Amino acid sequence: MARPRKHYGKWRIRWVDEHRGRHSETFDTFDEAVFAQQKHELEVKEIKRGLRGSIQPNKTVGDICDYWLERRVPLKRSPKDDRSVIKKHIRPLLGDVRLRDLSVGHADLLRAERTYLDLKTVHNILTLLISMLNVAVDLGWLAKVPRIRKPRIPVFSKDFSYLRTREEVARFLRAANAEGELPYAFYATAIYTGMRQGELAGLRWSDIDLDARRITVQRSYDGPTKAGDVRYVPILDPMLPVLRAWRLMSPGDIVFPNQGGRMQGRCARLYQEIFHRVLDAAGFEKVQRNGKTRRHIRFHDLRHTFASHWVTGGGDLFRLQKILGHKTVAMTMRYAHLTVDAFTGDYGRLGAGAPVEEGRVVALPGTSVSL
Repeated sequence: MARPRKHYGKWRIRWVDEHRGRHSETFDTFDEAVFAQQKHELEVKEIKRGLRGSIQPNKTVGDICDYWLERRVPLKRSPKDDRSVIKKHIRPLLGDVRLRDLSVGHADLLRAERTYLDLKTVHNILTLLISMLNVAVDLGWLAKVPRIRKPRIPVFSKDFSYLRTREEVARFLRAANAEGELPYAFYATAIYTGMRQGELAGLRWSDIDLDARRITVQRSYDGPTKAGDVRYVPILDPMLPVLRAWRLMSPGDIVFPNQGGRMQGRCARLYQEIFHRVLDAAGFEKVQRNGKTRRHIRFHDLRHTFASHWVTGGGDLFRLQKILGHKTVAMTMRYAHLTVDAFTGDYGRLGAGAPVEEGRVVALPGTSVSL
């Protein structure tokens, strides 16, 4: 086995693939370089002995991007997200890199070049890259996916905005009512159910049981929900009279139709233009976030508003998970820090208190702390 050599403060390895092509790679530490050298040489031996398929030597990250865009993206609910990430981030930085030469260093480069993005966005970019590389392995274009580390997203994240008080909710809905019955009913339903934009657009009256006070969420626009599941959302007290009144004004099957009586589109005015007018009329000024001037909230933040008020009102997190349609409770735990009385039932769990002797609290055996 060839040994790594020093190269400008790092360690370089060289190896010859099964096609007699020559390659080199550099690493920060000697141990990493030795491991990579052994891995490459073992792969070549296994390929020559027929124990593993031959890796196509000239396939690049750009090639797997093309494959993903052609074969996988059309099957996704939100294809524009993948197209945007590939176009803006993955292809410009890594498109020309051969898959067999791809290393952890390339992923680190991508992270270093995108420090202006928030952690969640970087996390999403690397998640997509890893998914595409897994497909490259299945296609025989790559032997193994490098050990790419994604930034950790704190579970107790406070990076969401919402209408924080009942007064703010009331102020917003009064302004929505002045805009018209449809905006009022639409935004009120968003606030008091936590349903997503597409789920509201695809809602049918046949999905709503006013007597049982239950909404069946089974589609987003004209496709499946984000999680692909059917879930049930309770009709809470503030929502019941709104839906009853709106039912009399909306005789068709679509609950919130556009002016033509059809389903609201993905770029409907309710999500941007009308929504912004309501914010302005309600007196919500723009705010500074990450050095940019932004609206007080986005439409999606009405979903955060529902979840936040559910938790501050003492609602159960696991029930909230089911209502919101989260696959895991980790997503729902973002709201846990809002629970004011989260630990009030635990104060006496370990007993009445520490022993006290003549005005002194015994902290540990052999020690004491003055009161």
